[in-house]
Amino acid sequence: MTLYDLVAPAIEARCEPRYRISGIRAADPLGADAILAAVPAMNRDADVPALTVALRALVPDADRTASLGVVDALAAVRDLGLLLGSLKRHGVEPLAAVPEALPVLQKLGRRTGMVPRDTVHHYTTWNPLGDRQRMYTGEKMEGHLQDAVRMVFPALVASLDTCSELAGLEPYDPRFAETLDRTGEHVQAMVDSIDFTVAQVTPDFFARGLRPYFEEIDVAGRDYLGPAAAQVPLWLVDLTLWQSDRSSPEYDAFLDDSVRYSLPSWRVFHATHRGSTSAVSKLSAAISWESTPRLPPVLAASAVSLARVLRILKTFRARHIGIARKAYSDELRLYEAGSGGAPIALLRSVLDLTRDNETLVRHANVRMHAPMAPPTSARKPVPRPAPGPPGAKAGAKSASAIASAAATASASAAASTSAATPRPAPAPMPASAVAPLREKRFTP
Repeated sequence: MTLYDLVAPAIEARCEPRYRISGIRAADPLGADAILAAVPAMNRDADVPALTVALRALVPDADRTASLGVVDALAAVRDLGLLLGSLKRHGVEPLAAVPEALPVLQKLGRRTGMVPRDTVHHYTTWNPLGDRQRMYTGEKMEGHLQDAVRMVFPALVASLDTCSELAGLEPYDPRFAETLDRTGEHVQAMVDSIDFTVAQVTPDFFARGLRPYFEEIDVAGRDYLGPAAAQVPLWLVDLTLWQSDRSSPEYDAFLDDSVRYSLPSWRVFHATHRGSTSAVSKLSAAISWESTPRLPPVLAASAVSLARVLRILKTFRARHIGIARKAYSDELRLYEAGSGGAPIALLRSVLDLTRDNETLVRHANVRMHAPMAPPTSARKPVPRPAPGPPGAKAGAKSASAIASAAATASASAAASTSAATPRPAPAPMPASAVAPLREKRFTP
């Protein structure tokens, strides 16, 4: 049994039509099954006239468009979208070839509360399975890539709930760690998904066989990206864990553009939590107030759980970069930017941001295990120095004080150097060095 089997039934029971996955998959409001089954053959032959005729045949009239509910409208955009991407892959701007599709897409976009073309959700989660599956190429690897994205949708929906709960909690609350643990279980689905992709989809197939179908199209003078996997909103988790106040201008700008491809309720989530205090900042502030050698148990548990989730995010991003580098290598790439509009450099900077925040939280775990001072009875006696000439006692005290001050200054300088130069596995920092990192920003 997979996470999808456990979570999907609860999702479908909600009063959100965009979560009615089985209903959207089953819908065929345009009678498109037979036509779309022939699309892979049309694409193999680069048969632009046939693709144009197919798109024109599926465009519903005004009355039919007005009659569609949200579920049917989502299915209609899904089916029209397959032909939009196919025509653009062969060098044709689809709405220039079939202009009557423009007002239909605009109306369907308003009806569904989404952009006026298909997104990654149309192409994967809401795509039928089996014989009715909509595909550009019909290749097994295309189906595997669709499956890899499908498997994370329920986990993202569930993480939306846990992250909303987390935003209202503080690190001293036992539920803070518990909510992070549940979030980590959901984020793990992303790692499982990318591992599945690595095993089933070659970089060559994605770069040359599938990537050309994800190009942007012009809709009334505005470009809209195709159904890119980059539209899968991992930022839902980033936002409350660290991104809301510990991001970079480049990542913020990318998200501002990517958010529009999400579901309406997910866009509301982004607007609500953007600029709020992140979990990392909350934990950093709480630790800075602690003066004891060890953290209180509840705060220590929060640090452990937060570090664990950030480590999962870091793992996903490291593996994602590995795939992207291969697909966009000089030998394979047909495009400079990824299908979601982001260059490889941005992926690297987001990985660095994630790693910086994970490192900061990991320092708190070092403090949690800091050794306590031994009891007085267990301390070894310090040998008394031999008596010296007059004045030697005062000089010894003075030398001892100077040595003690020098040692303190040296330790302070070492701590300062450690805090100013982050490393993937730095030396433990004292509590006083944790709080100032709250203002640290990464600039790619």
